[in-house]
Amino acid sequence: MAKFFSETMALVLFFVAASVVFRSIPSSAELTSLDHSPKNGRSLSALVIGDWGRRGEYNQSQVATQMGRIGEKLDIDFVISTGDNFYENGLTGLEDNNFEESFSNVYTAKSLQKPWYSVLGNHDYRGDVLAQLSPVLQKMDSRFICMRSFILNAEIADFFFVDTNPFVEKYWTDPEDNTYDWRNVAPRQIYMSKLMKDLDDALKKSTATWKIVVGHHTMRSVSEHGDTPELLQFILPILKANGVDLYVNGHDHCLEHISSNDSPIQYLTSGGGSKAWRGVYRPNSDTLRFFHDGQGFMSLQLTKSEAAIAFYDVFGHVLYKWTMAKFGEEAHPAM
Repeated sequence: MAKFFSETMALVLFFVAASVVFRSIPSSAELTSLDHSPKNGRSLSALVIGDWGRRGEYNQSQVATQMGRIGEKLDIDFVISTGDNFYENGLTGLEDNNFEESFSNVYTAKSLQKPWYSVLGNHDYRGDVLAQLSPVLQKMDSRFICMRSFILNAEIADFFFVDTNPFVEKYWTDPEDNTYDWRNVAPRQIYMSKLMKDLDDALKKSTATWKIVVGHHTMRSVSEHGDTPELLQFILPILKANGVDLYVNGHDHCLEHISSNDSPIQYLTSGGGSKAWRGVYRPNSDTLRFFHDGQGFMSLQLTKSEAAIAFYDVFGHVLYKWTMAKFGEEAHPAM
């Protein structure tokens, strides 16, 4: 334990030093800010989907059909993608037809012709990341908005999209993961330090009623991948210190709601966009409220006083609903 503590402190001190020493060096971790005005200014509605891009296979098309139906019913403002947008190995380049076959030709419902705000997943990093980040894709399909890390200001809520991939150490050290495209990311320590500082600063400046962080990797999960230790060590303290309400992710191919036992944070996994049914359940120390080891997606509805989530299965059936009320500066689960 003493060794772990000393190593952790050494790394933290390195990050602090790096943020000072390299402050003048441009970094792609800097958070770009986008604005999205809700349709009526008083409420916001979105769908959340992750781990989907399989050319319609593994029930991706069936999930997309139900997303279209629910999207119309809720009159959604936009869609959030939690990453792993294109399997198995991201895009090979701008000419890769996987973009159209896994995105444009699958999510064709009228209600889904809204912006798709997306982060990168680990499978996306196994391809040409710069192609997936290229504005050329937006010319091909204007819905697709993908950046490493950025802020979406939506009046009622601020969404902080975070590139969690560089934090996972094994992607850098495991020989099986040597195909990751780390252009504009390496060196890892400098990138992480800058991103952590930018996220902390942005969260502190936010005056939105709801603060929601979106990343690909799990923070807390009872499924195959489980918790991501690096996020618990480096990102979670920033979220706790800045009053974040929701952490939304994919990575585990399931649907989950876990409540933190020592903070108001709710952990929401929506990674059931295609291939699922892992058959793994590993409980952790926080409070598990809902777990579905299968395909589906999530809806999120926000007003200044309430946040409501719902999980849907591949048939569009509501599996679970939960609400949180906001009183002043505090959020409370609605029983």
